[in-house]
Amino acid sequence: MKSNFYYTFPAVKGKQANRDFFVIMCPLSILSKLFLFNEDDLPPEHRAQRILNKARIPEMASYILNNPNDYVFSSVTASIDGEFDFTPINKDFDEKIGVLRVSMDSRLLINDGQHRRAAIEEALKASPELEDETISVVLFIDEGLKRSQQIFADLNKHAVNVSKSIGILYDSRDPIAMLTKGLLEENAYLKNYTDKENPSLSKFSPKLFTLSSLNETNKKLINKLNINDSQTTTFVYEFWDLLCENMKEWQFVFNKHTSPTLFRSDYISSNAVVLEALGLVANYLYKNNPNDWKEILSKIKDIDWHRSNLNDWQGRVIGPTGRIVKSATYVRLTCNLIKIKLNLPLAKDELKLENDCKMED
Repeated sequence: MKSNFYYTFPAVKGKQANRDFFVIMCPLSILSKLFLFNEDDLPPEHRAQRILNKARIPEMASYILNNPNDYVFSSVTASIDGEFDFTPINKDFDEKIGVLRVSMDSRLLINDGQHRRAAIEEALKASPELEDETISVVLFIDEGLKRSQQIFADLNKHAVNVSKSIGILYDSRDPIAMLTKGLLEENAYLKNYTDKENPSLSKFSPKLFTLSSLNETNKKLINKLNINDSQTTTFVYEFWDLLCENMKEWQFVFNKHTSPTLFRSDYISSNAVVLEALGLVANYLYKNNPNDWKEILSKIKDIDWHRSNLNDWQGRVIGPTGRIVKSATYVRLTCNLIKIKLNLPLAKDELKLENDCKMED
């Protein structure tokens, strides 16, 4: 190596597709100083990675700061564009463990992990004591833009986000996720008929609900309530107990009189749109009718939840094509109709939504 000035890293050498690569441990304090992210305003075809989404940075930085004892970040992937040299520490022991020297006039360009880099830089401003912690970096040899773009494409091509339900099931930090999982332990019906893994139910699924739909319903149910208050937890449990008791059609499944598959083909009441709408209604009742909210909400047993009841559900739960539509607008419209069925007043914004939809029709 010609340069007398270089960075030195303890490294492990590997090989993929007949190409050498290296793995190093980089202190968080120098990650953003050494590893560059090309943030120039270039068209996509001239970049080696997606543009930085700055809206993601505060959330990722907060994740580090709020969990200093158990945050986890996967490796950053970068390319060496310049001279380098790898020297094994002991060839007789293992020639793949050694010292990587990279010329200081080289560029170390991030291929994948630019958001982690930016979040770490932001977190260090608030918590400088993180500077000596490390993140692993996988270093490939730069072979030009085309190769860098292919590295990014290959790294992300087979990446599959976990389903919302799995994310909730494994989350031990989110208080609403914890509340939802606790609910399943308390309510035997929900425990037996909730799919904890899949984001949606297959045609022949033996379940009625998904964990993600229960969790989203709970978010609406306890909106602007103190989740740390035991009364809020009691409210959530009582809400679901009330539904299980007063949704007569659910009882057909619970009592084995019909299968979940047949139920879902005939009724809409276990669908996420309806559940979230019921969460909104119950939240309103709990705040405005704290003494008799259960009595009022129990009247849902008199609502016709049959899928063929298009006079009620067309344009609220069921879209123009006859399929159930999950959207924020449909949830609000369904909430409106349930409130009307329960003889509850609509707020100004709810009346406006009703009028706007009638005008569109």
